[in-house]
Amino acid sequence: MKGIIWLASYPKSGNTWFRVFLTNLLRDADTPASINELESTPIASARGVFDNNMGFEASDLTADEIDRLRPELYIHLAENATEQLFMKIHDAYTDVADNMSLIPHAATGGALYFIRNPLDVAVSFAHHNGSDYDTSITRMADKAFAFCGKPDRLHNQLRQKLLSWSNHILSWVDSAPFPVCLLRYEDMKSQPLETFTKAIRFAGLDYTREQISKAIDFSLFDVVQQLEEAEGFREKNSASSRFFRKGQIGSWREELNETQAKRIVDDHREVMRRFGYLDENGKIIY
Repeated sequence: MKGIIWLASYPKSGNTWFRVFLTNLLRDADTPASINELESTPIASARGVFDNNMGFEASDLTADEIDRLRPELYIHLAENATEQLFMKIHDAYTDVADNMSLIPHAATGGALYFIRNPLDVAVSFAHHNGSDYDTSITRMADKAFAFCGKPDRLHNQLRQKLLSWSNHILSWVDSAPFPVCLLRYEDMKSQPLETFTKAIRFAGLDYTREQISKAIDFSLFDVVQQLEEAEGFREKNSASSRFFRKGQIGSWREELNETQAKRIVDDHREVMRRFGYLDENGKIIY
């Protein structure tokens, strides 16, 4: 595809796992790639990406001023890319000033959007942030929630407006004016070859099933856990003990109480049903 392919998701939904897979696929080596060598898929909110390409530092600007300039940054990156450019992004698909979207159509080839059962996201998100489950659940329902949004400190990333879990998903899937390929975390786990191949074909990459299968094997959860244990992971939040913690489907059942699970379902019922996390009777599927 011409233009950036966005690797978009609400946090803790499989985005980084896919980046590890993609790094292994592009590298096509005989051993797993280091999880600290994911330079082929930088995060769109990295302060260094902004500073190095815009010619001035984001620290001199307000968060709103940065937002108004970020579309120009991505157009610049897309125009100067010499190969297919992938970028991880946690921002919701929103508009900035002058009726321009944060993610400009002119810079975009398409997006891979990763979605995961919000009950499992709530648990993983809490561990990632070093918070309790109730705080995580509250943040996931907050339409004004943002990463790195406090003005009293200099964050290593730019502000990212996440909105609520439901609104984040709908902003990309229903509002983006470019092709979006949705990938469920649960399908990545249960049908890895079919699901990862679907993503690679969407991106227009010409790799064989054998190469894709090898990259999947090099990105298995126990493999990346061992790599994190051996070399650490520079993208891990300092508040968490480890980034690749469990990666299991349905682990929320061992972590959340009935009231907490009900809060999540009540907050996100419509979107959960739409994407297969609730059946027609409202029963949780995963």
